[in-house]
Amino acid sequence: MDISVAMTETPSGDSALAADGRLAYARPMAAADDTELMQRYADGDAGAFEPLYRRHNDAVFRYLVRLSGNPATAEELAQEAWTKLIDARRRYQASAQFRTYLFRIAHNAFIDRVRRHRHREETLLAEPAADPDKQPERISDDAALRQRLQAALLALPIEQRDAWLLHEEAGLSIDAVASATGVNRETAKSRIRYAVRKLKDRLAAELAPGDL
Repeated sequence: MDISVAMTETPSGDSALAADGRLAYARPMAAADDTELMQRYADGDAGAFEPLYRRHNDAVFRYLVRLSGNPATAEELAQEAWTKLIDARRRYQASAQFRTYLFRIAHNAFIDRVRRHRHREETLLAEPAADPDKQPERISDDAALRQRLQAALLALPIEQRDAWLLHEEAGLSIDAVASATGVNRETAKSRIRYAVRKLKDRLAAELAPGDL
């Protein structure tokens, strides 16, 4: 499903309607939190999808870029994750924070891709975006640092890379990382701890003291 279509389609449902035919809710979109917006969308309010998409799409894409190492793959996976969310909207239950729910879908989309293409190498280091406000030499330094970090991330086992990115990039708590990846809390915590140690060791070995 095209994401733009989801912003205009109205899912069928039994929600109460206002006098003008619109779904009746207590708070405007701007004041609604993510869980409320997703519940509105599940109940048939198509307009609730766009603020969710705008709030979270960049973070989902960054997570998938660093997880896969391939911007094109990340774009496909992000589209796939949002499409799965759209398709499952009527089954949504607010048993976890929306961000955890969304990143669980993105995580599953990536794992499914890995399983389908286990025999193929699809990793390509992502090119970091340049900041126009920085001096050219600083842009070069930052690009090199990002490339080293990306290379260090891709050297990690997938499970550790995934847990670290969900914690650091997506901002999920350890409990939320465990929920998103389908493991217990101690396993999630251990994966993050090992990832941090390996990243620090690799970057410390590669970078001069002044670059750290």
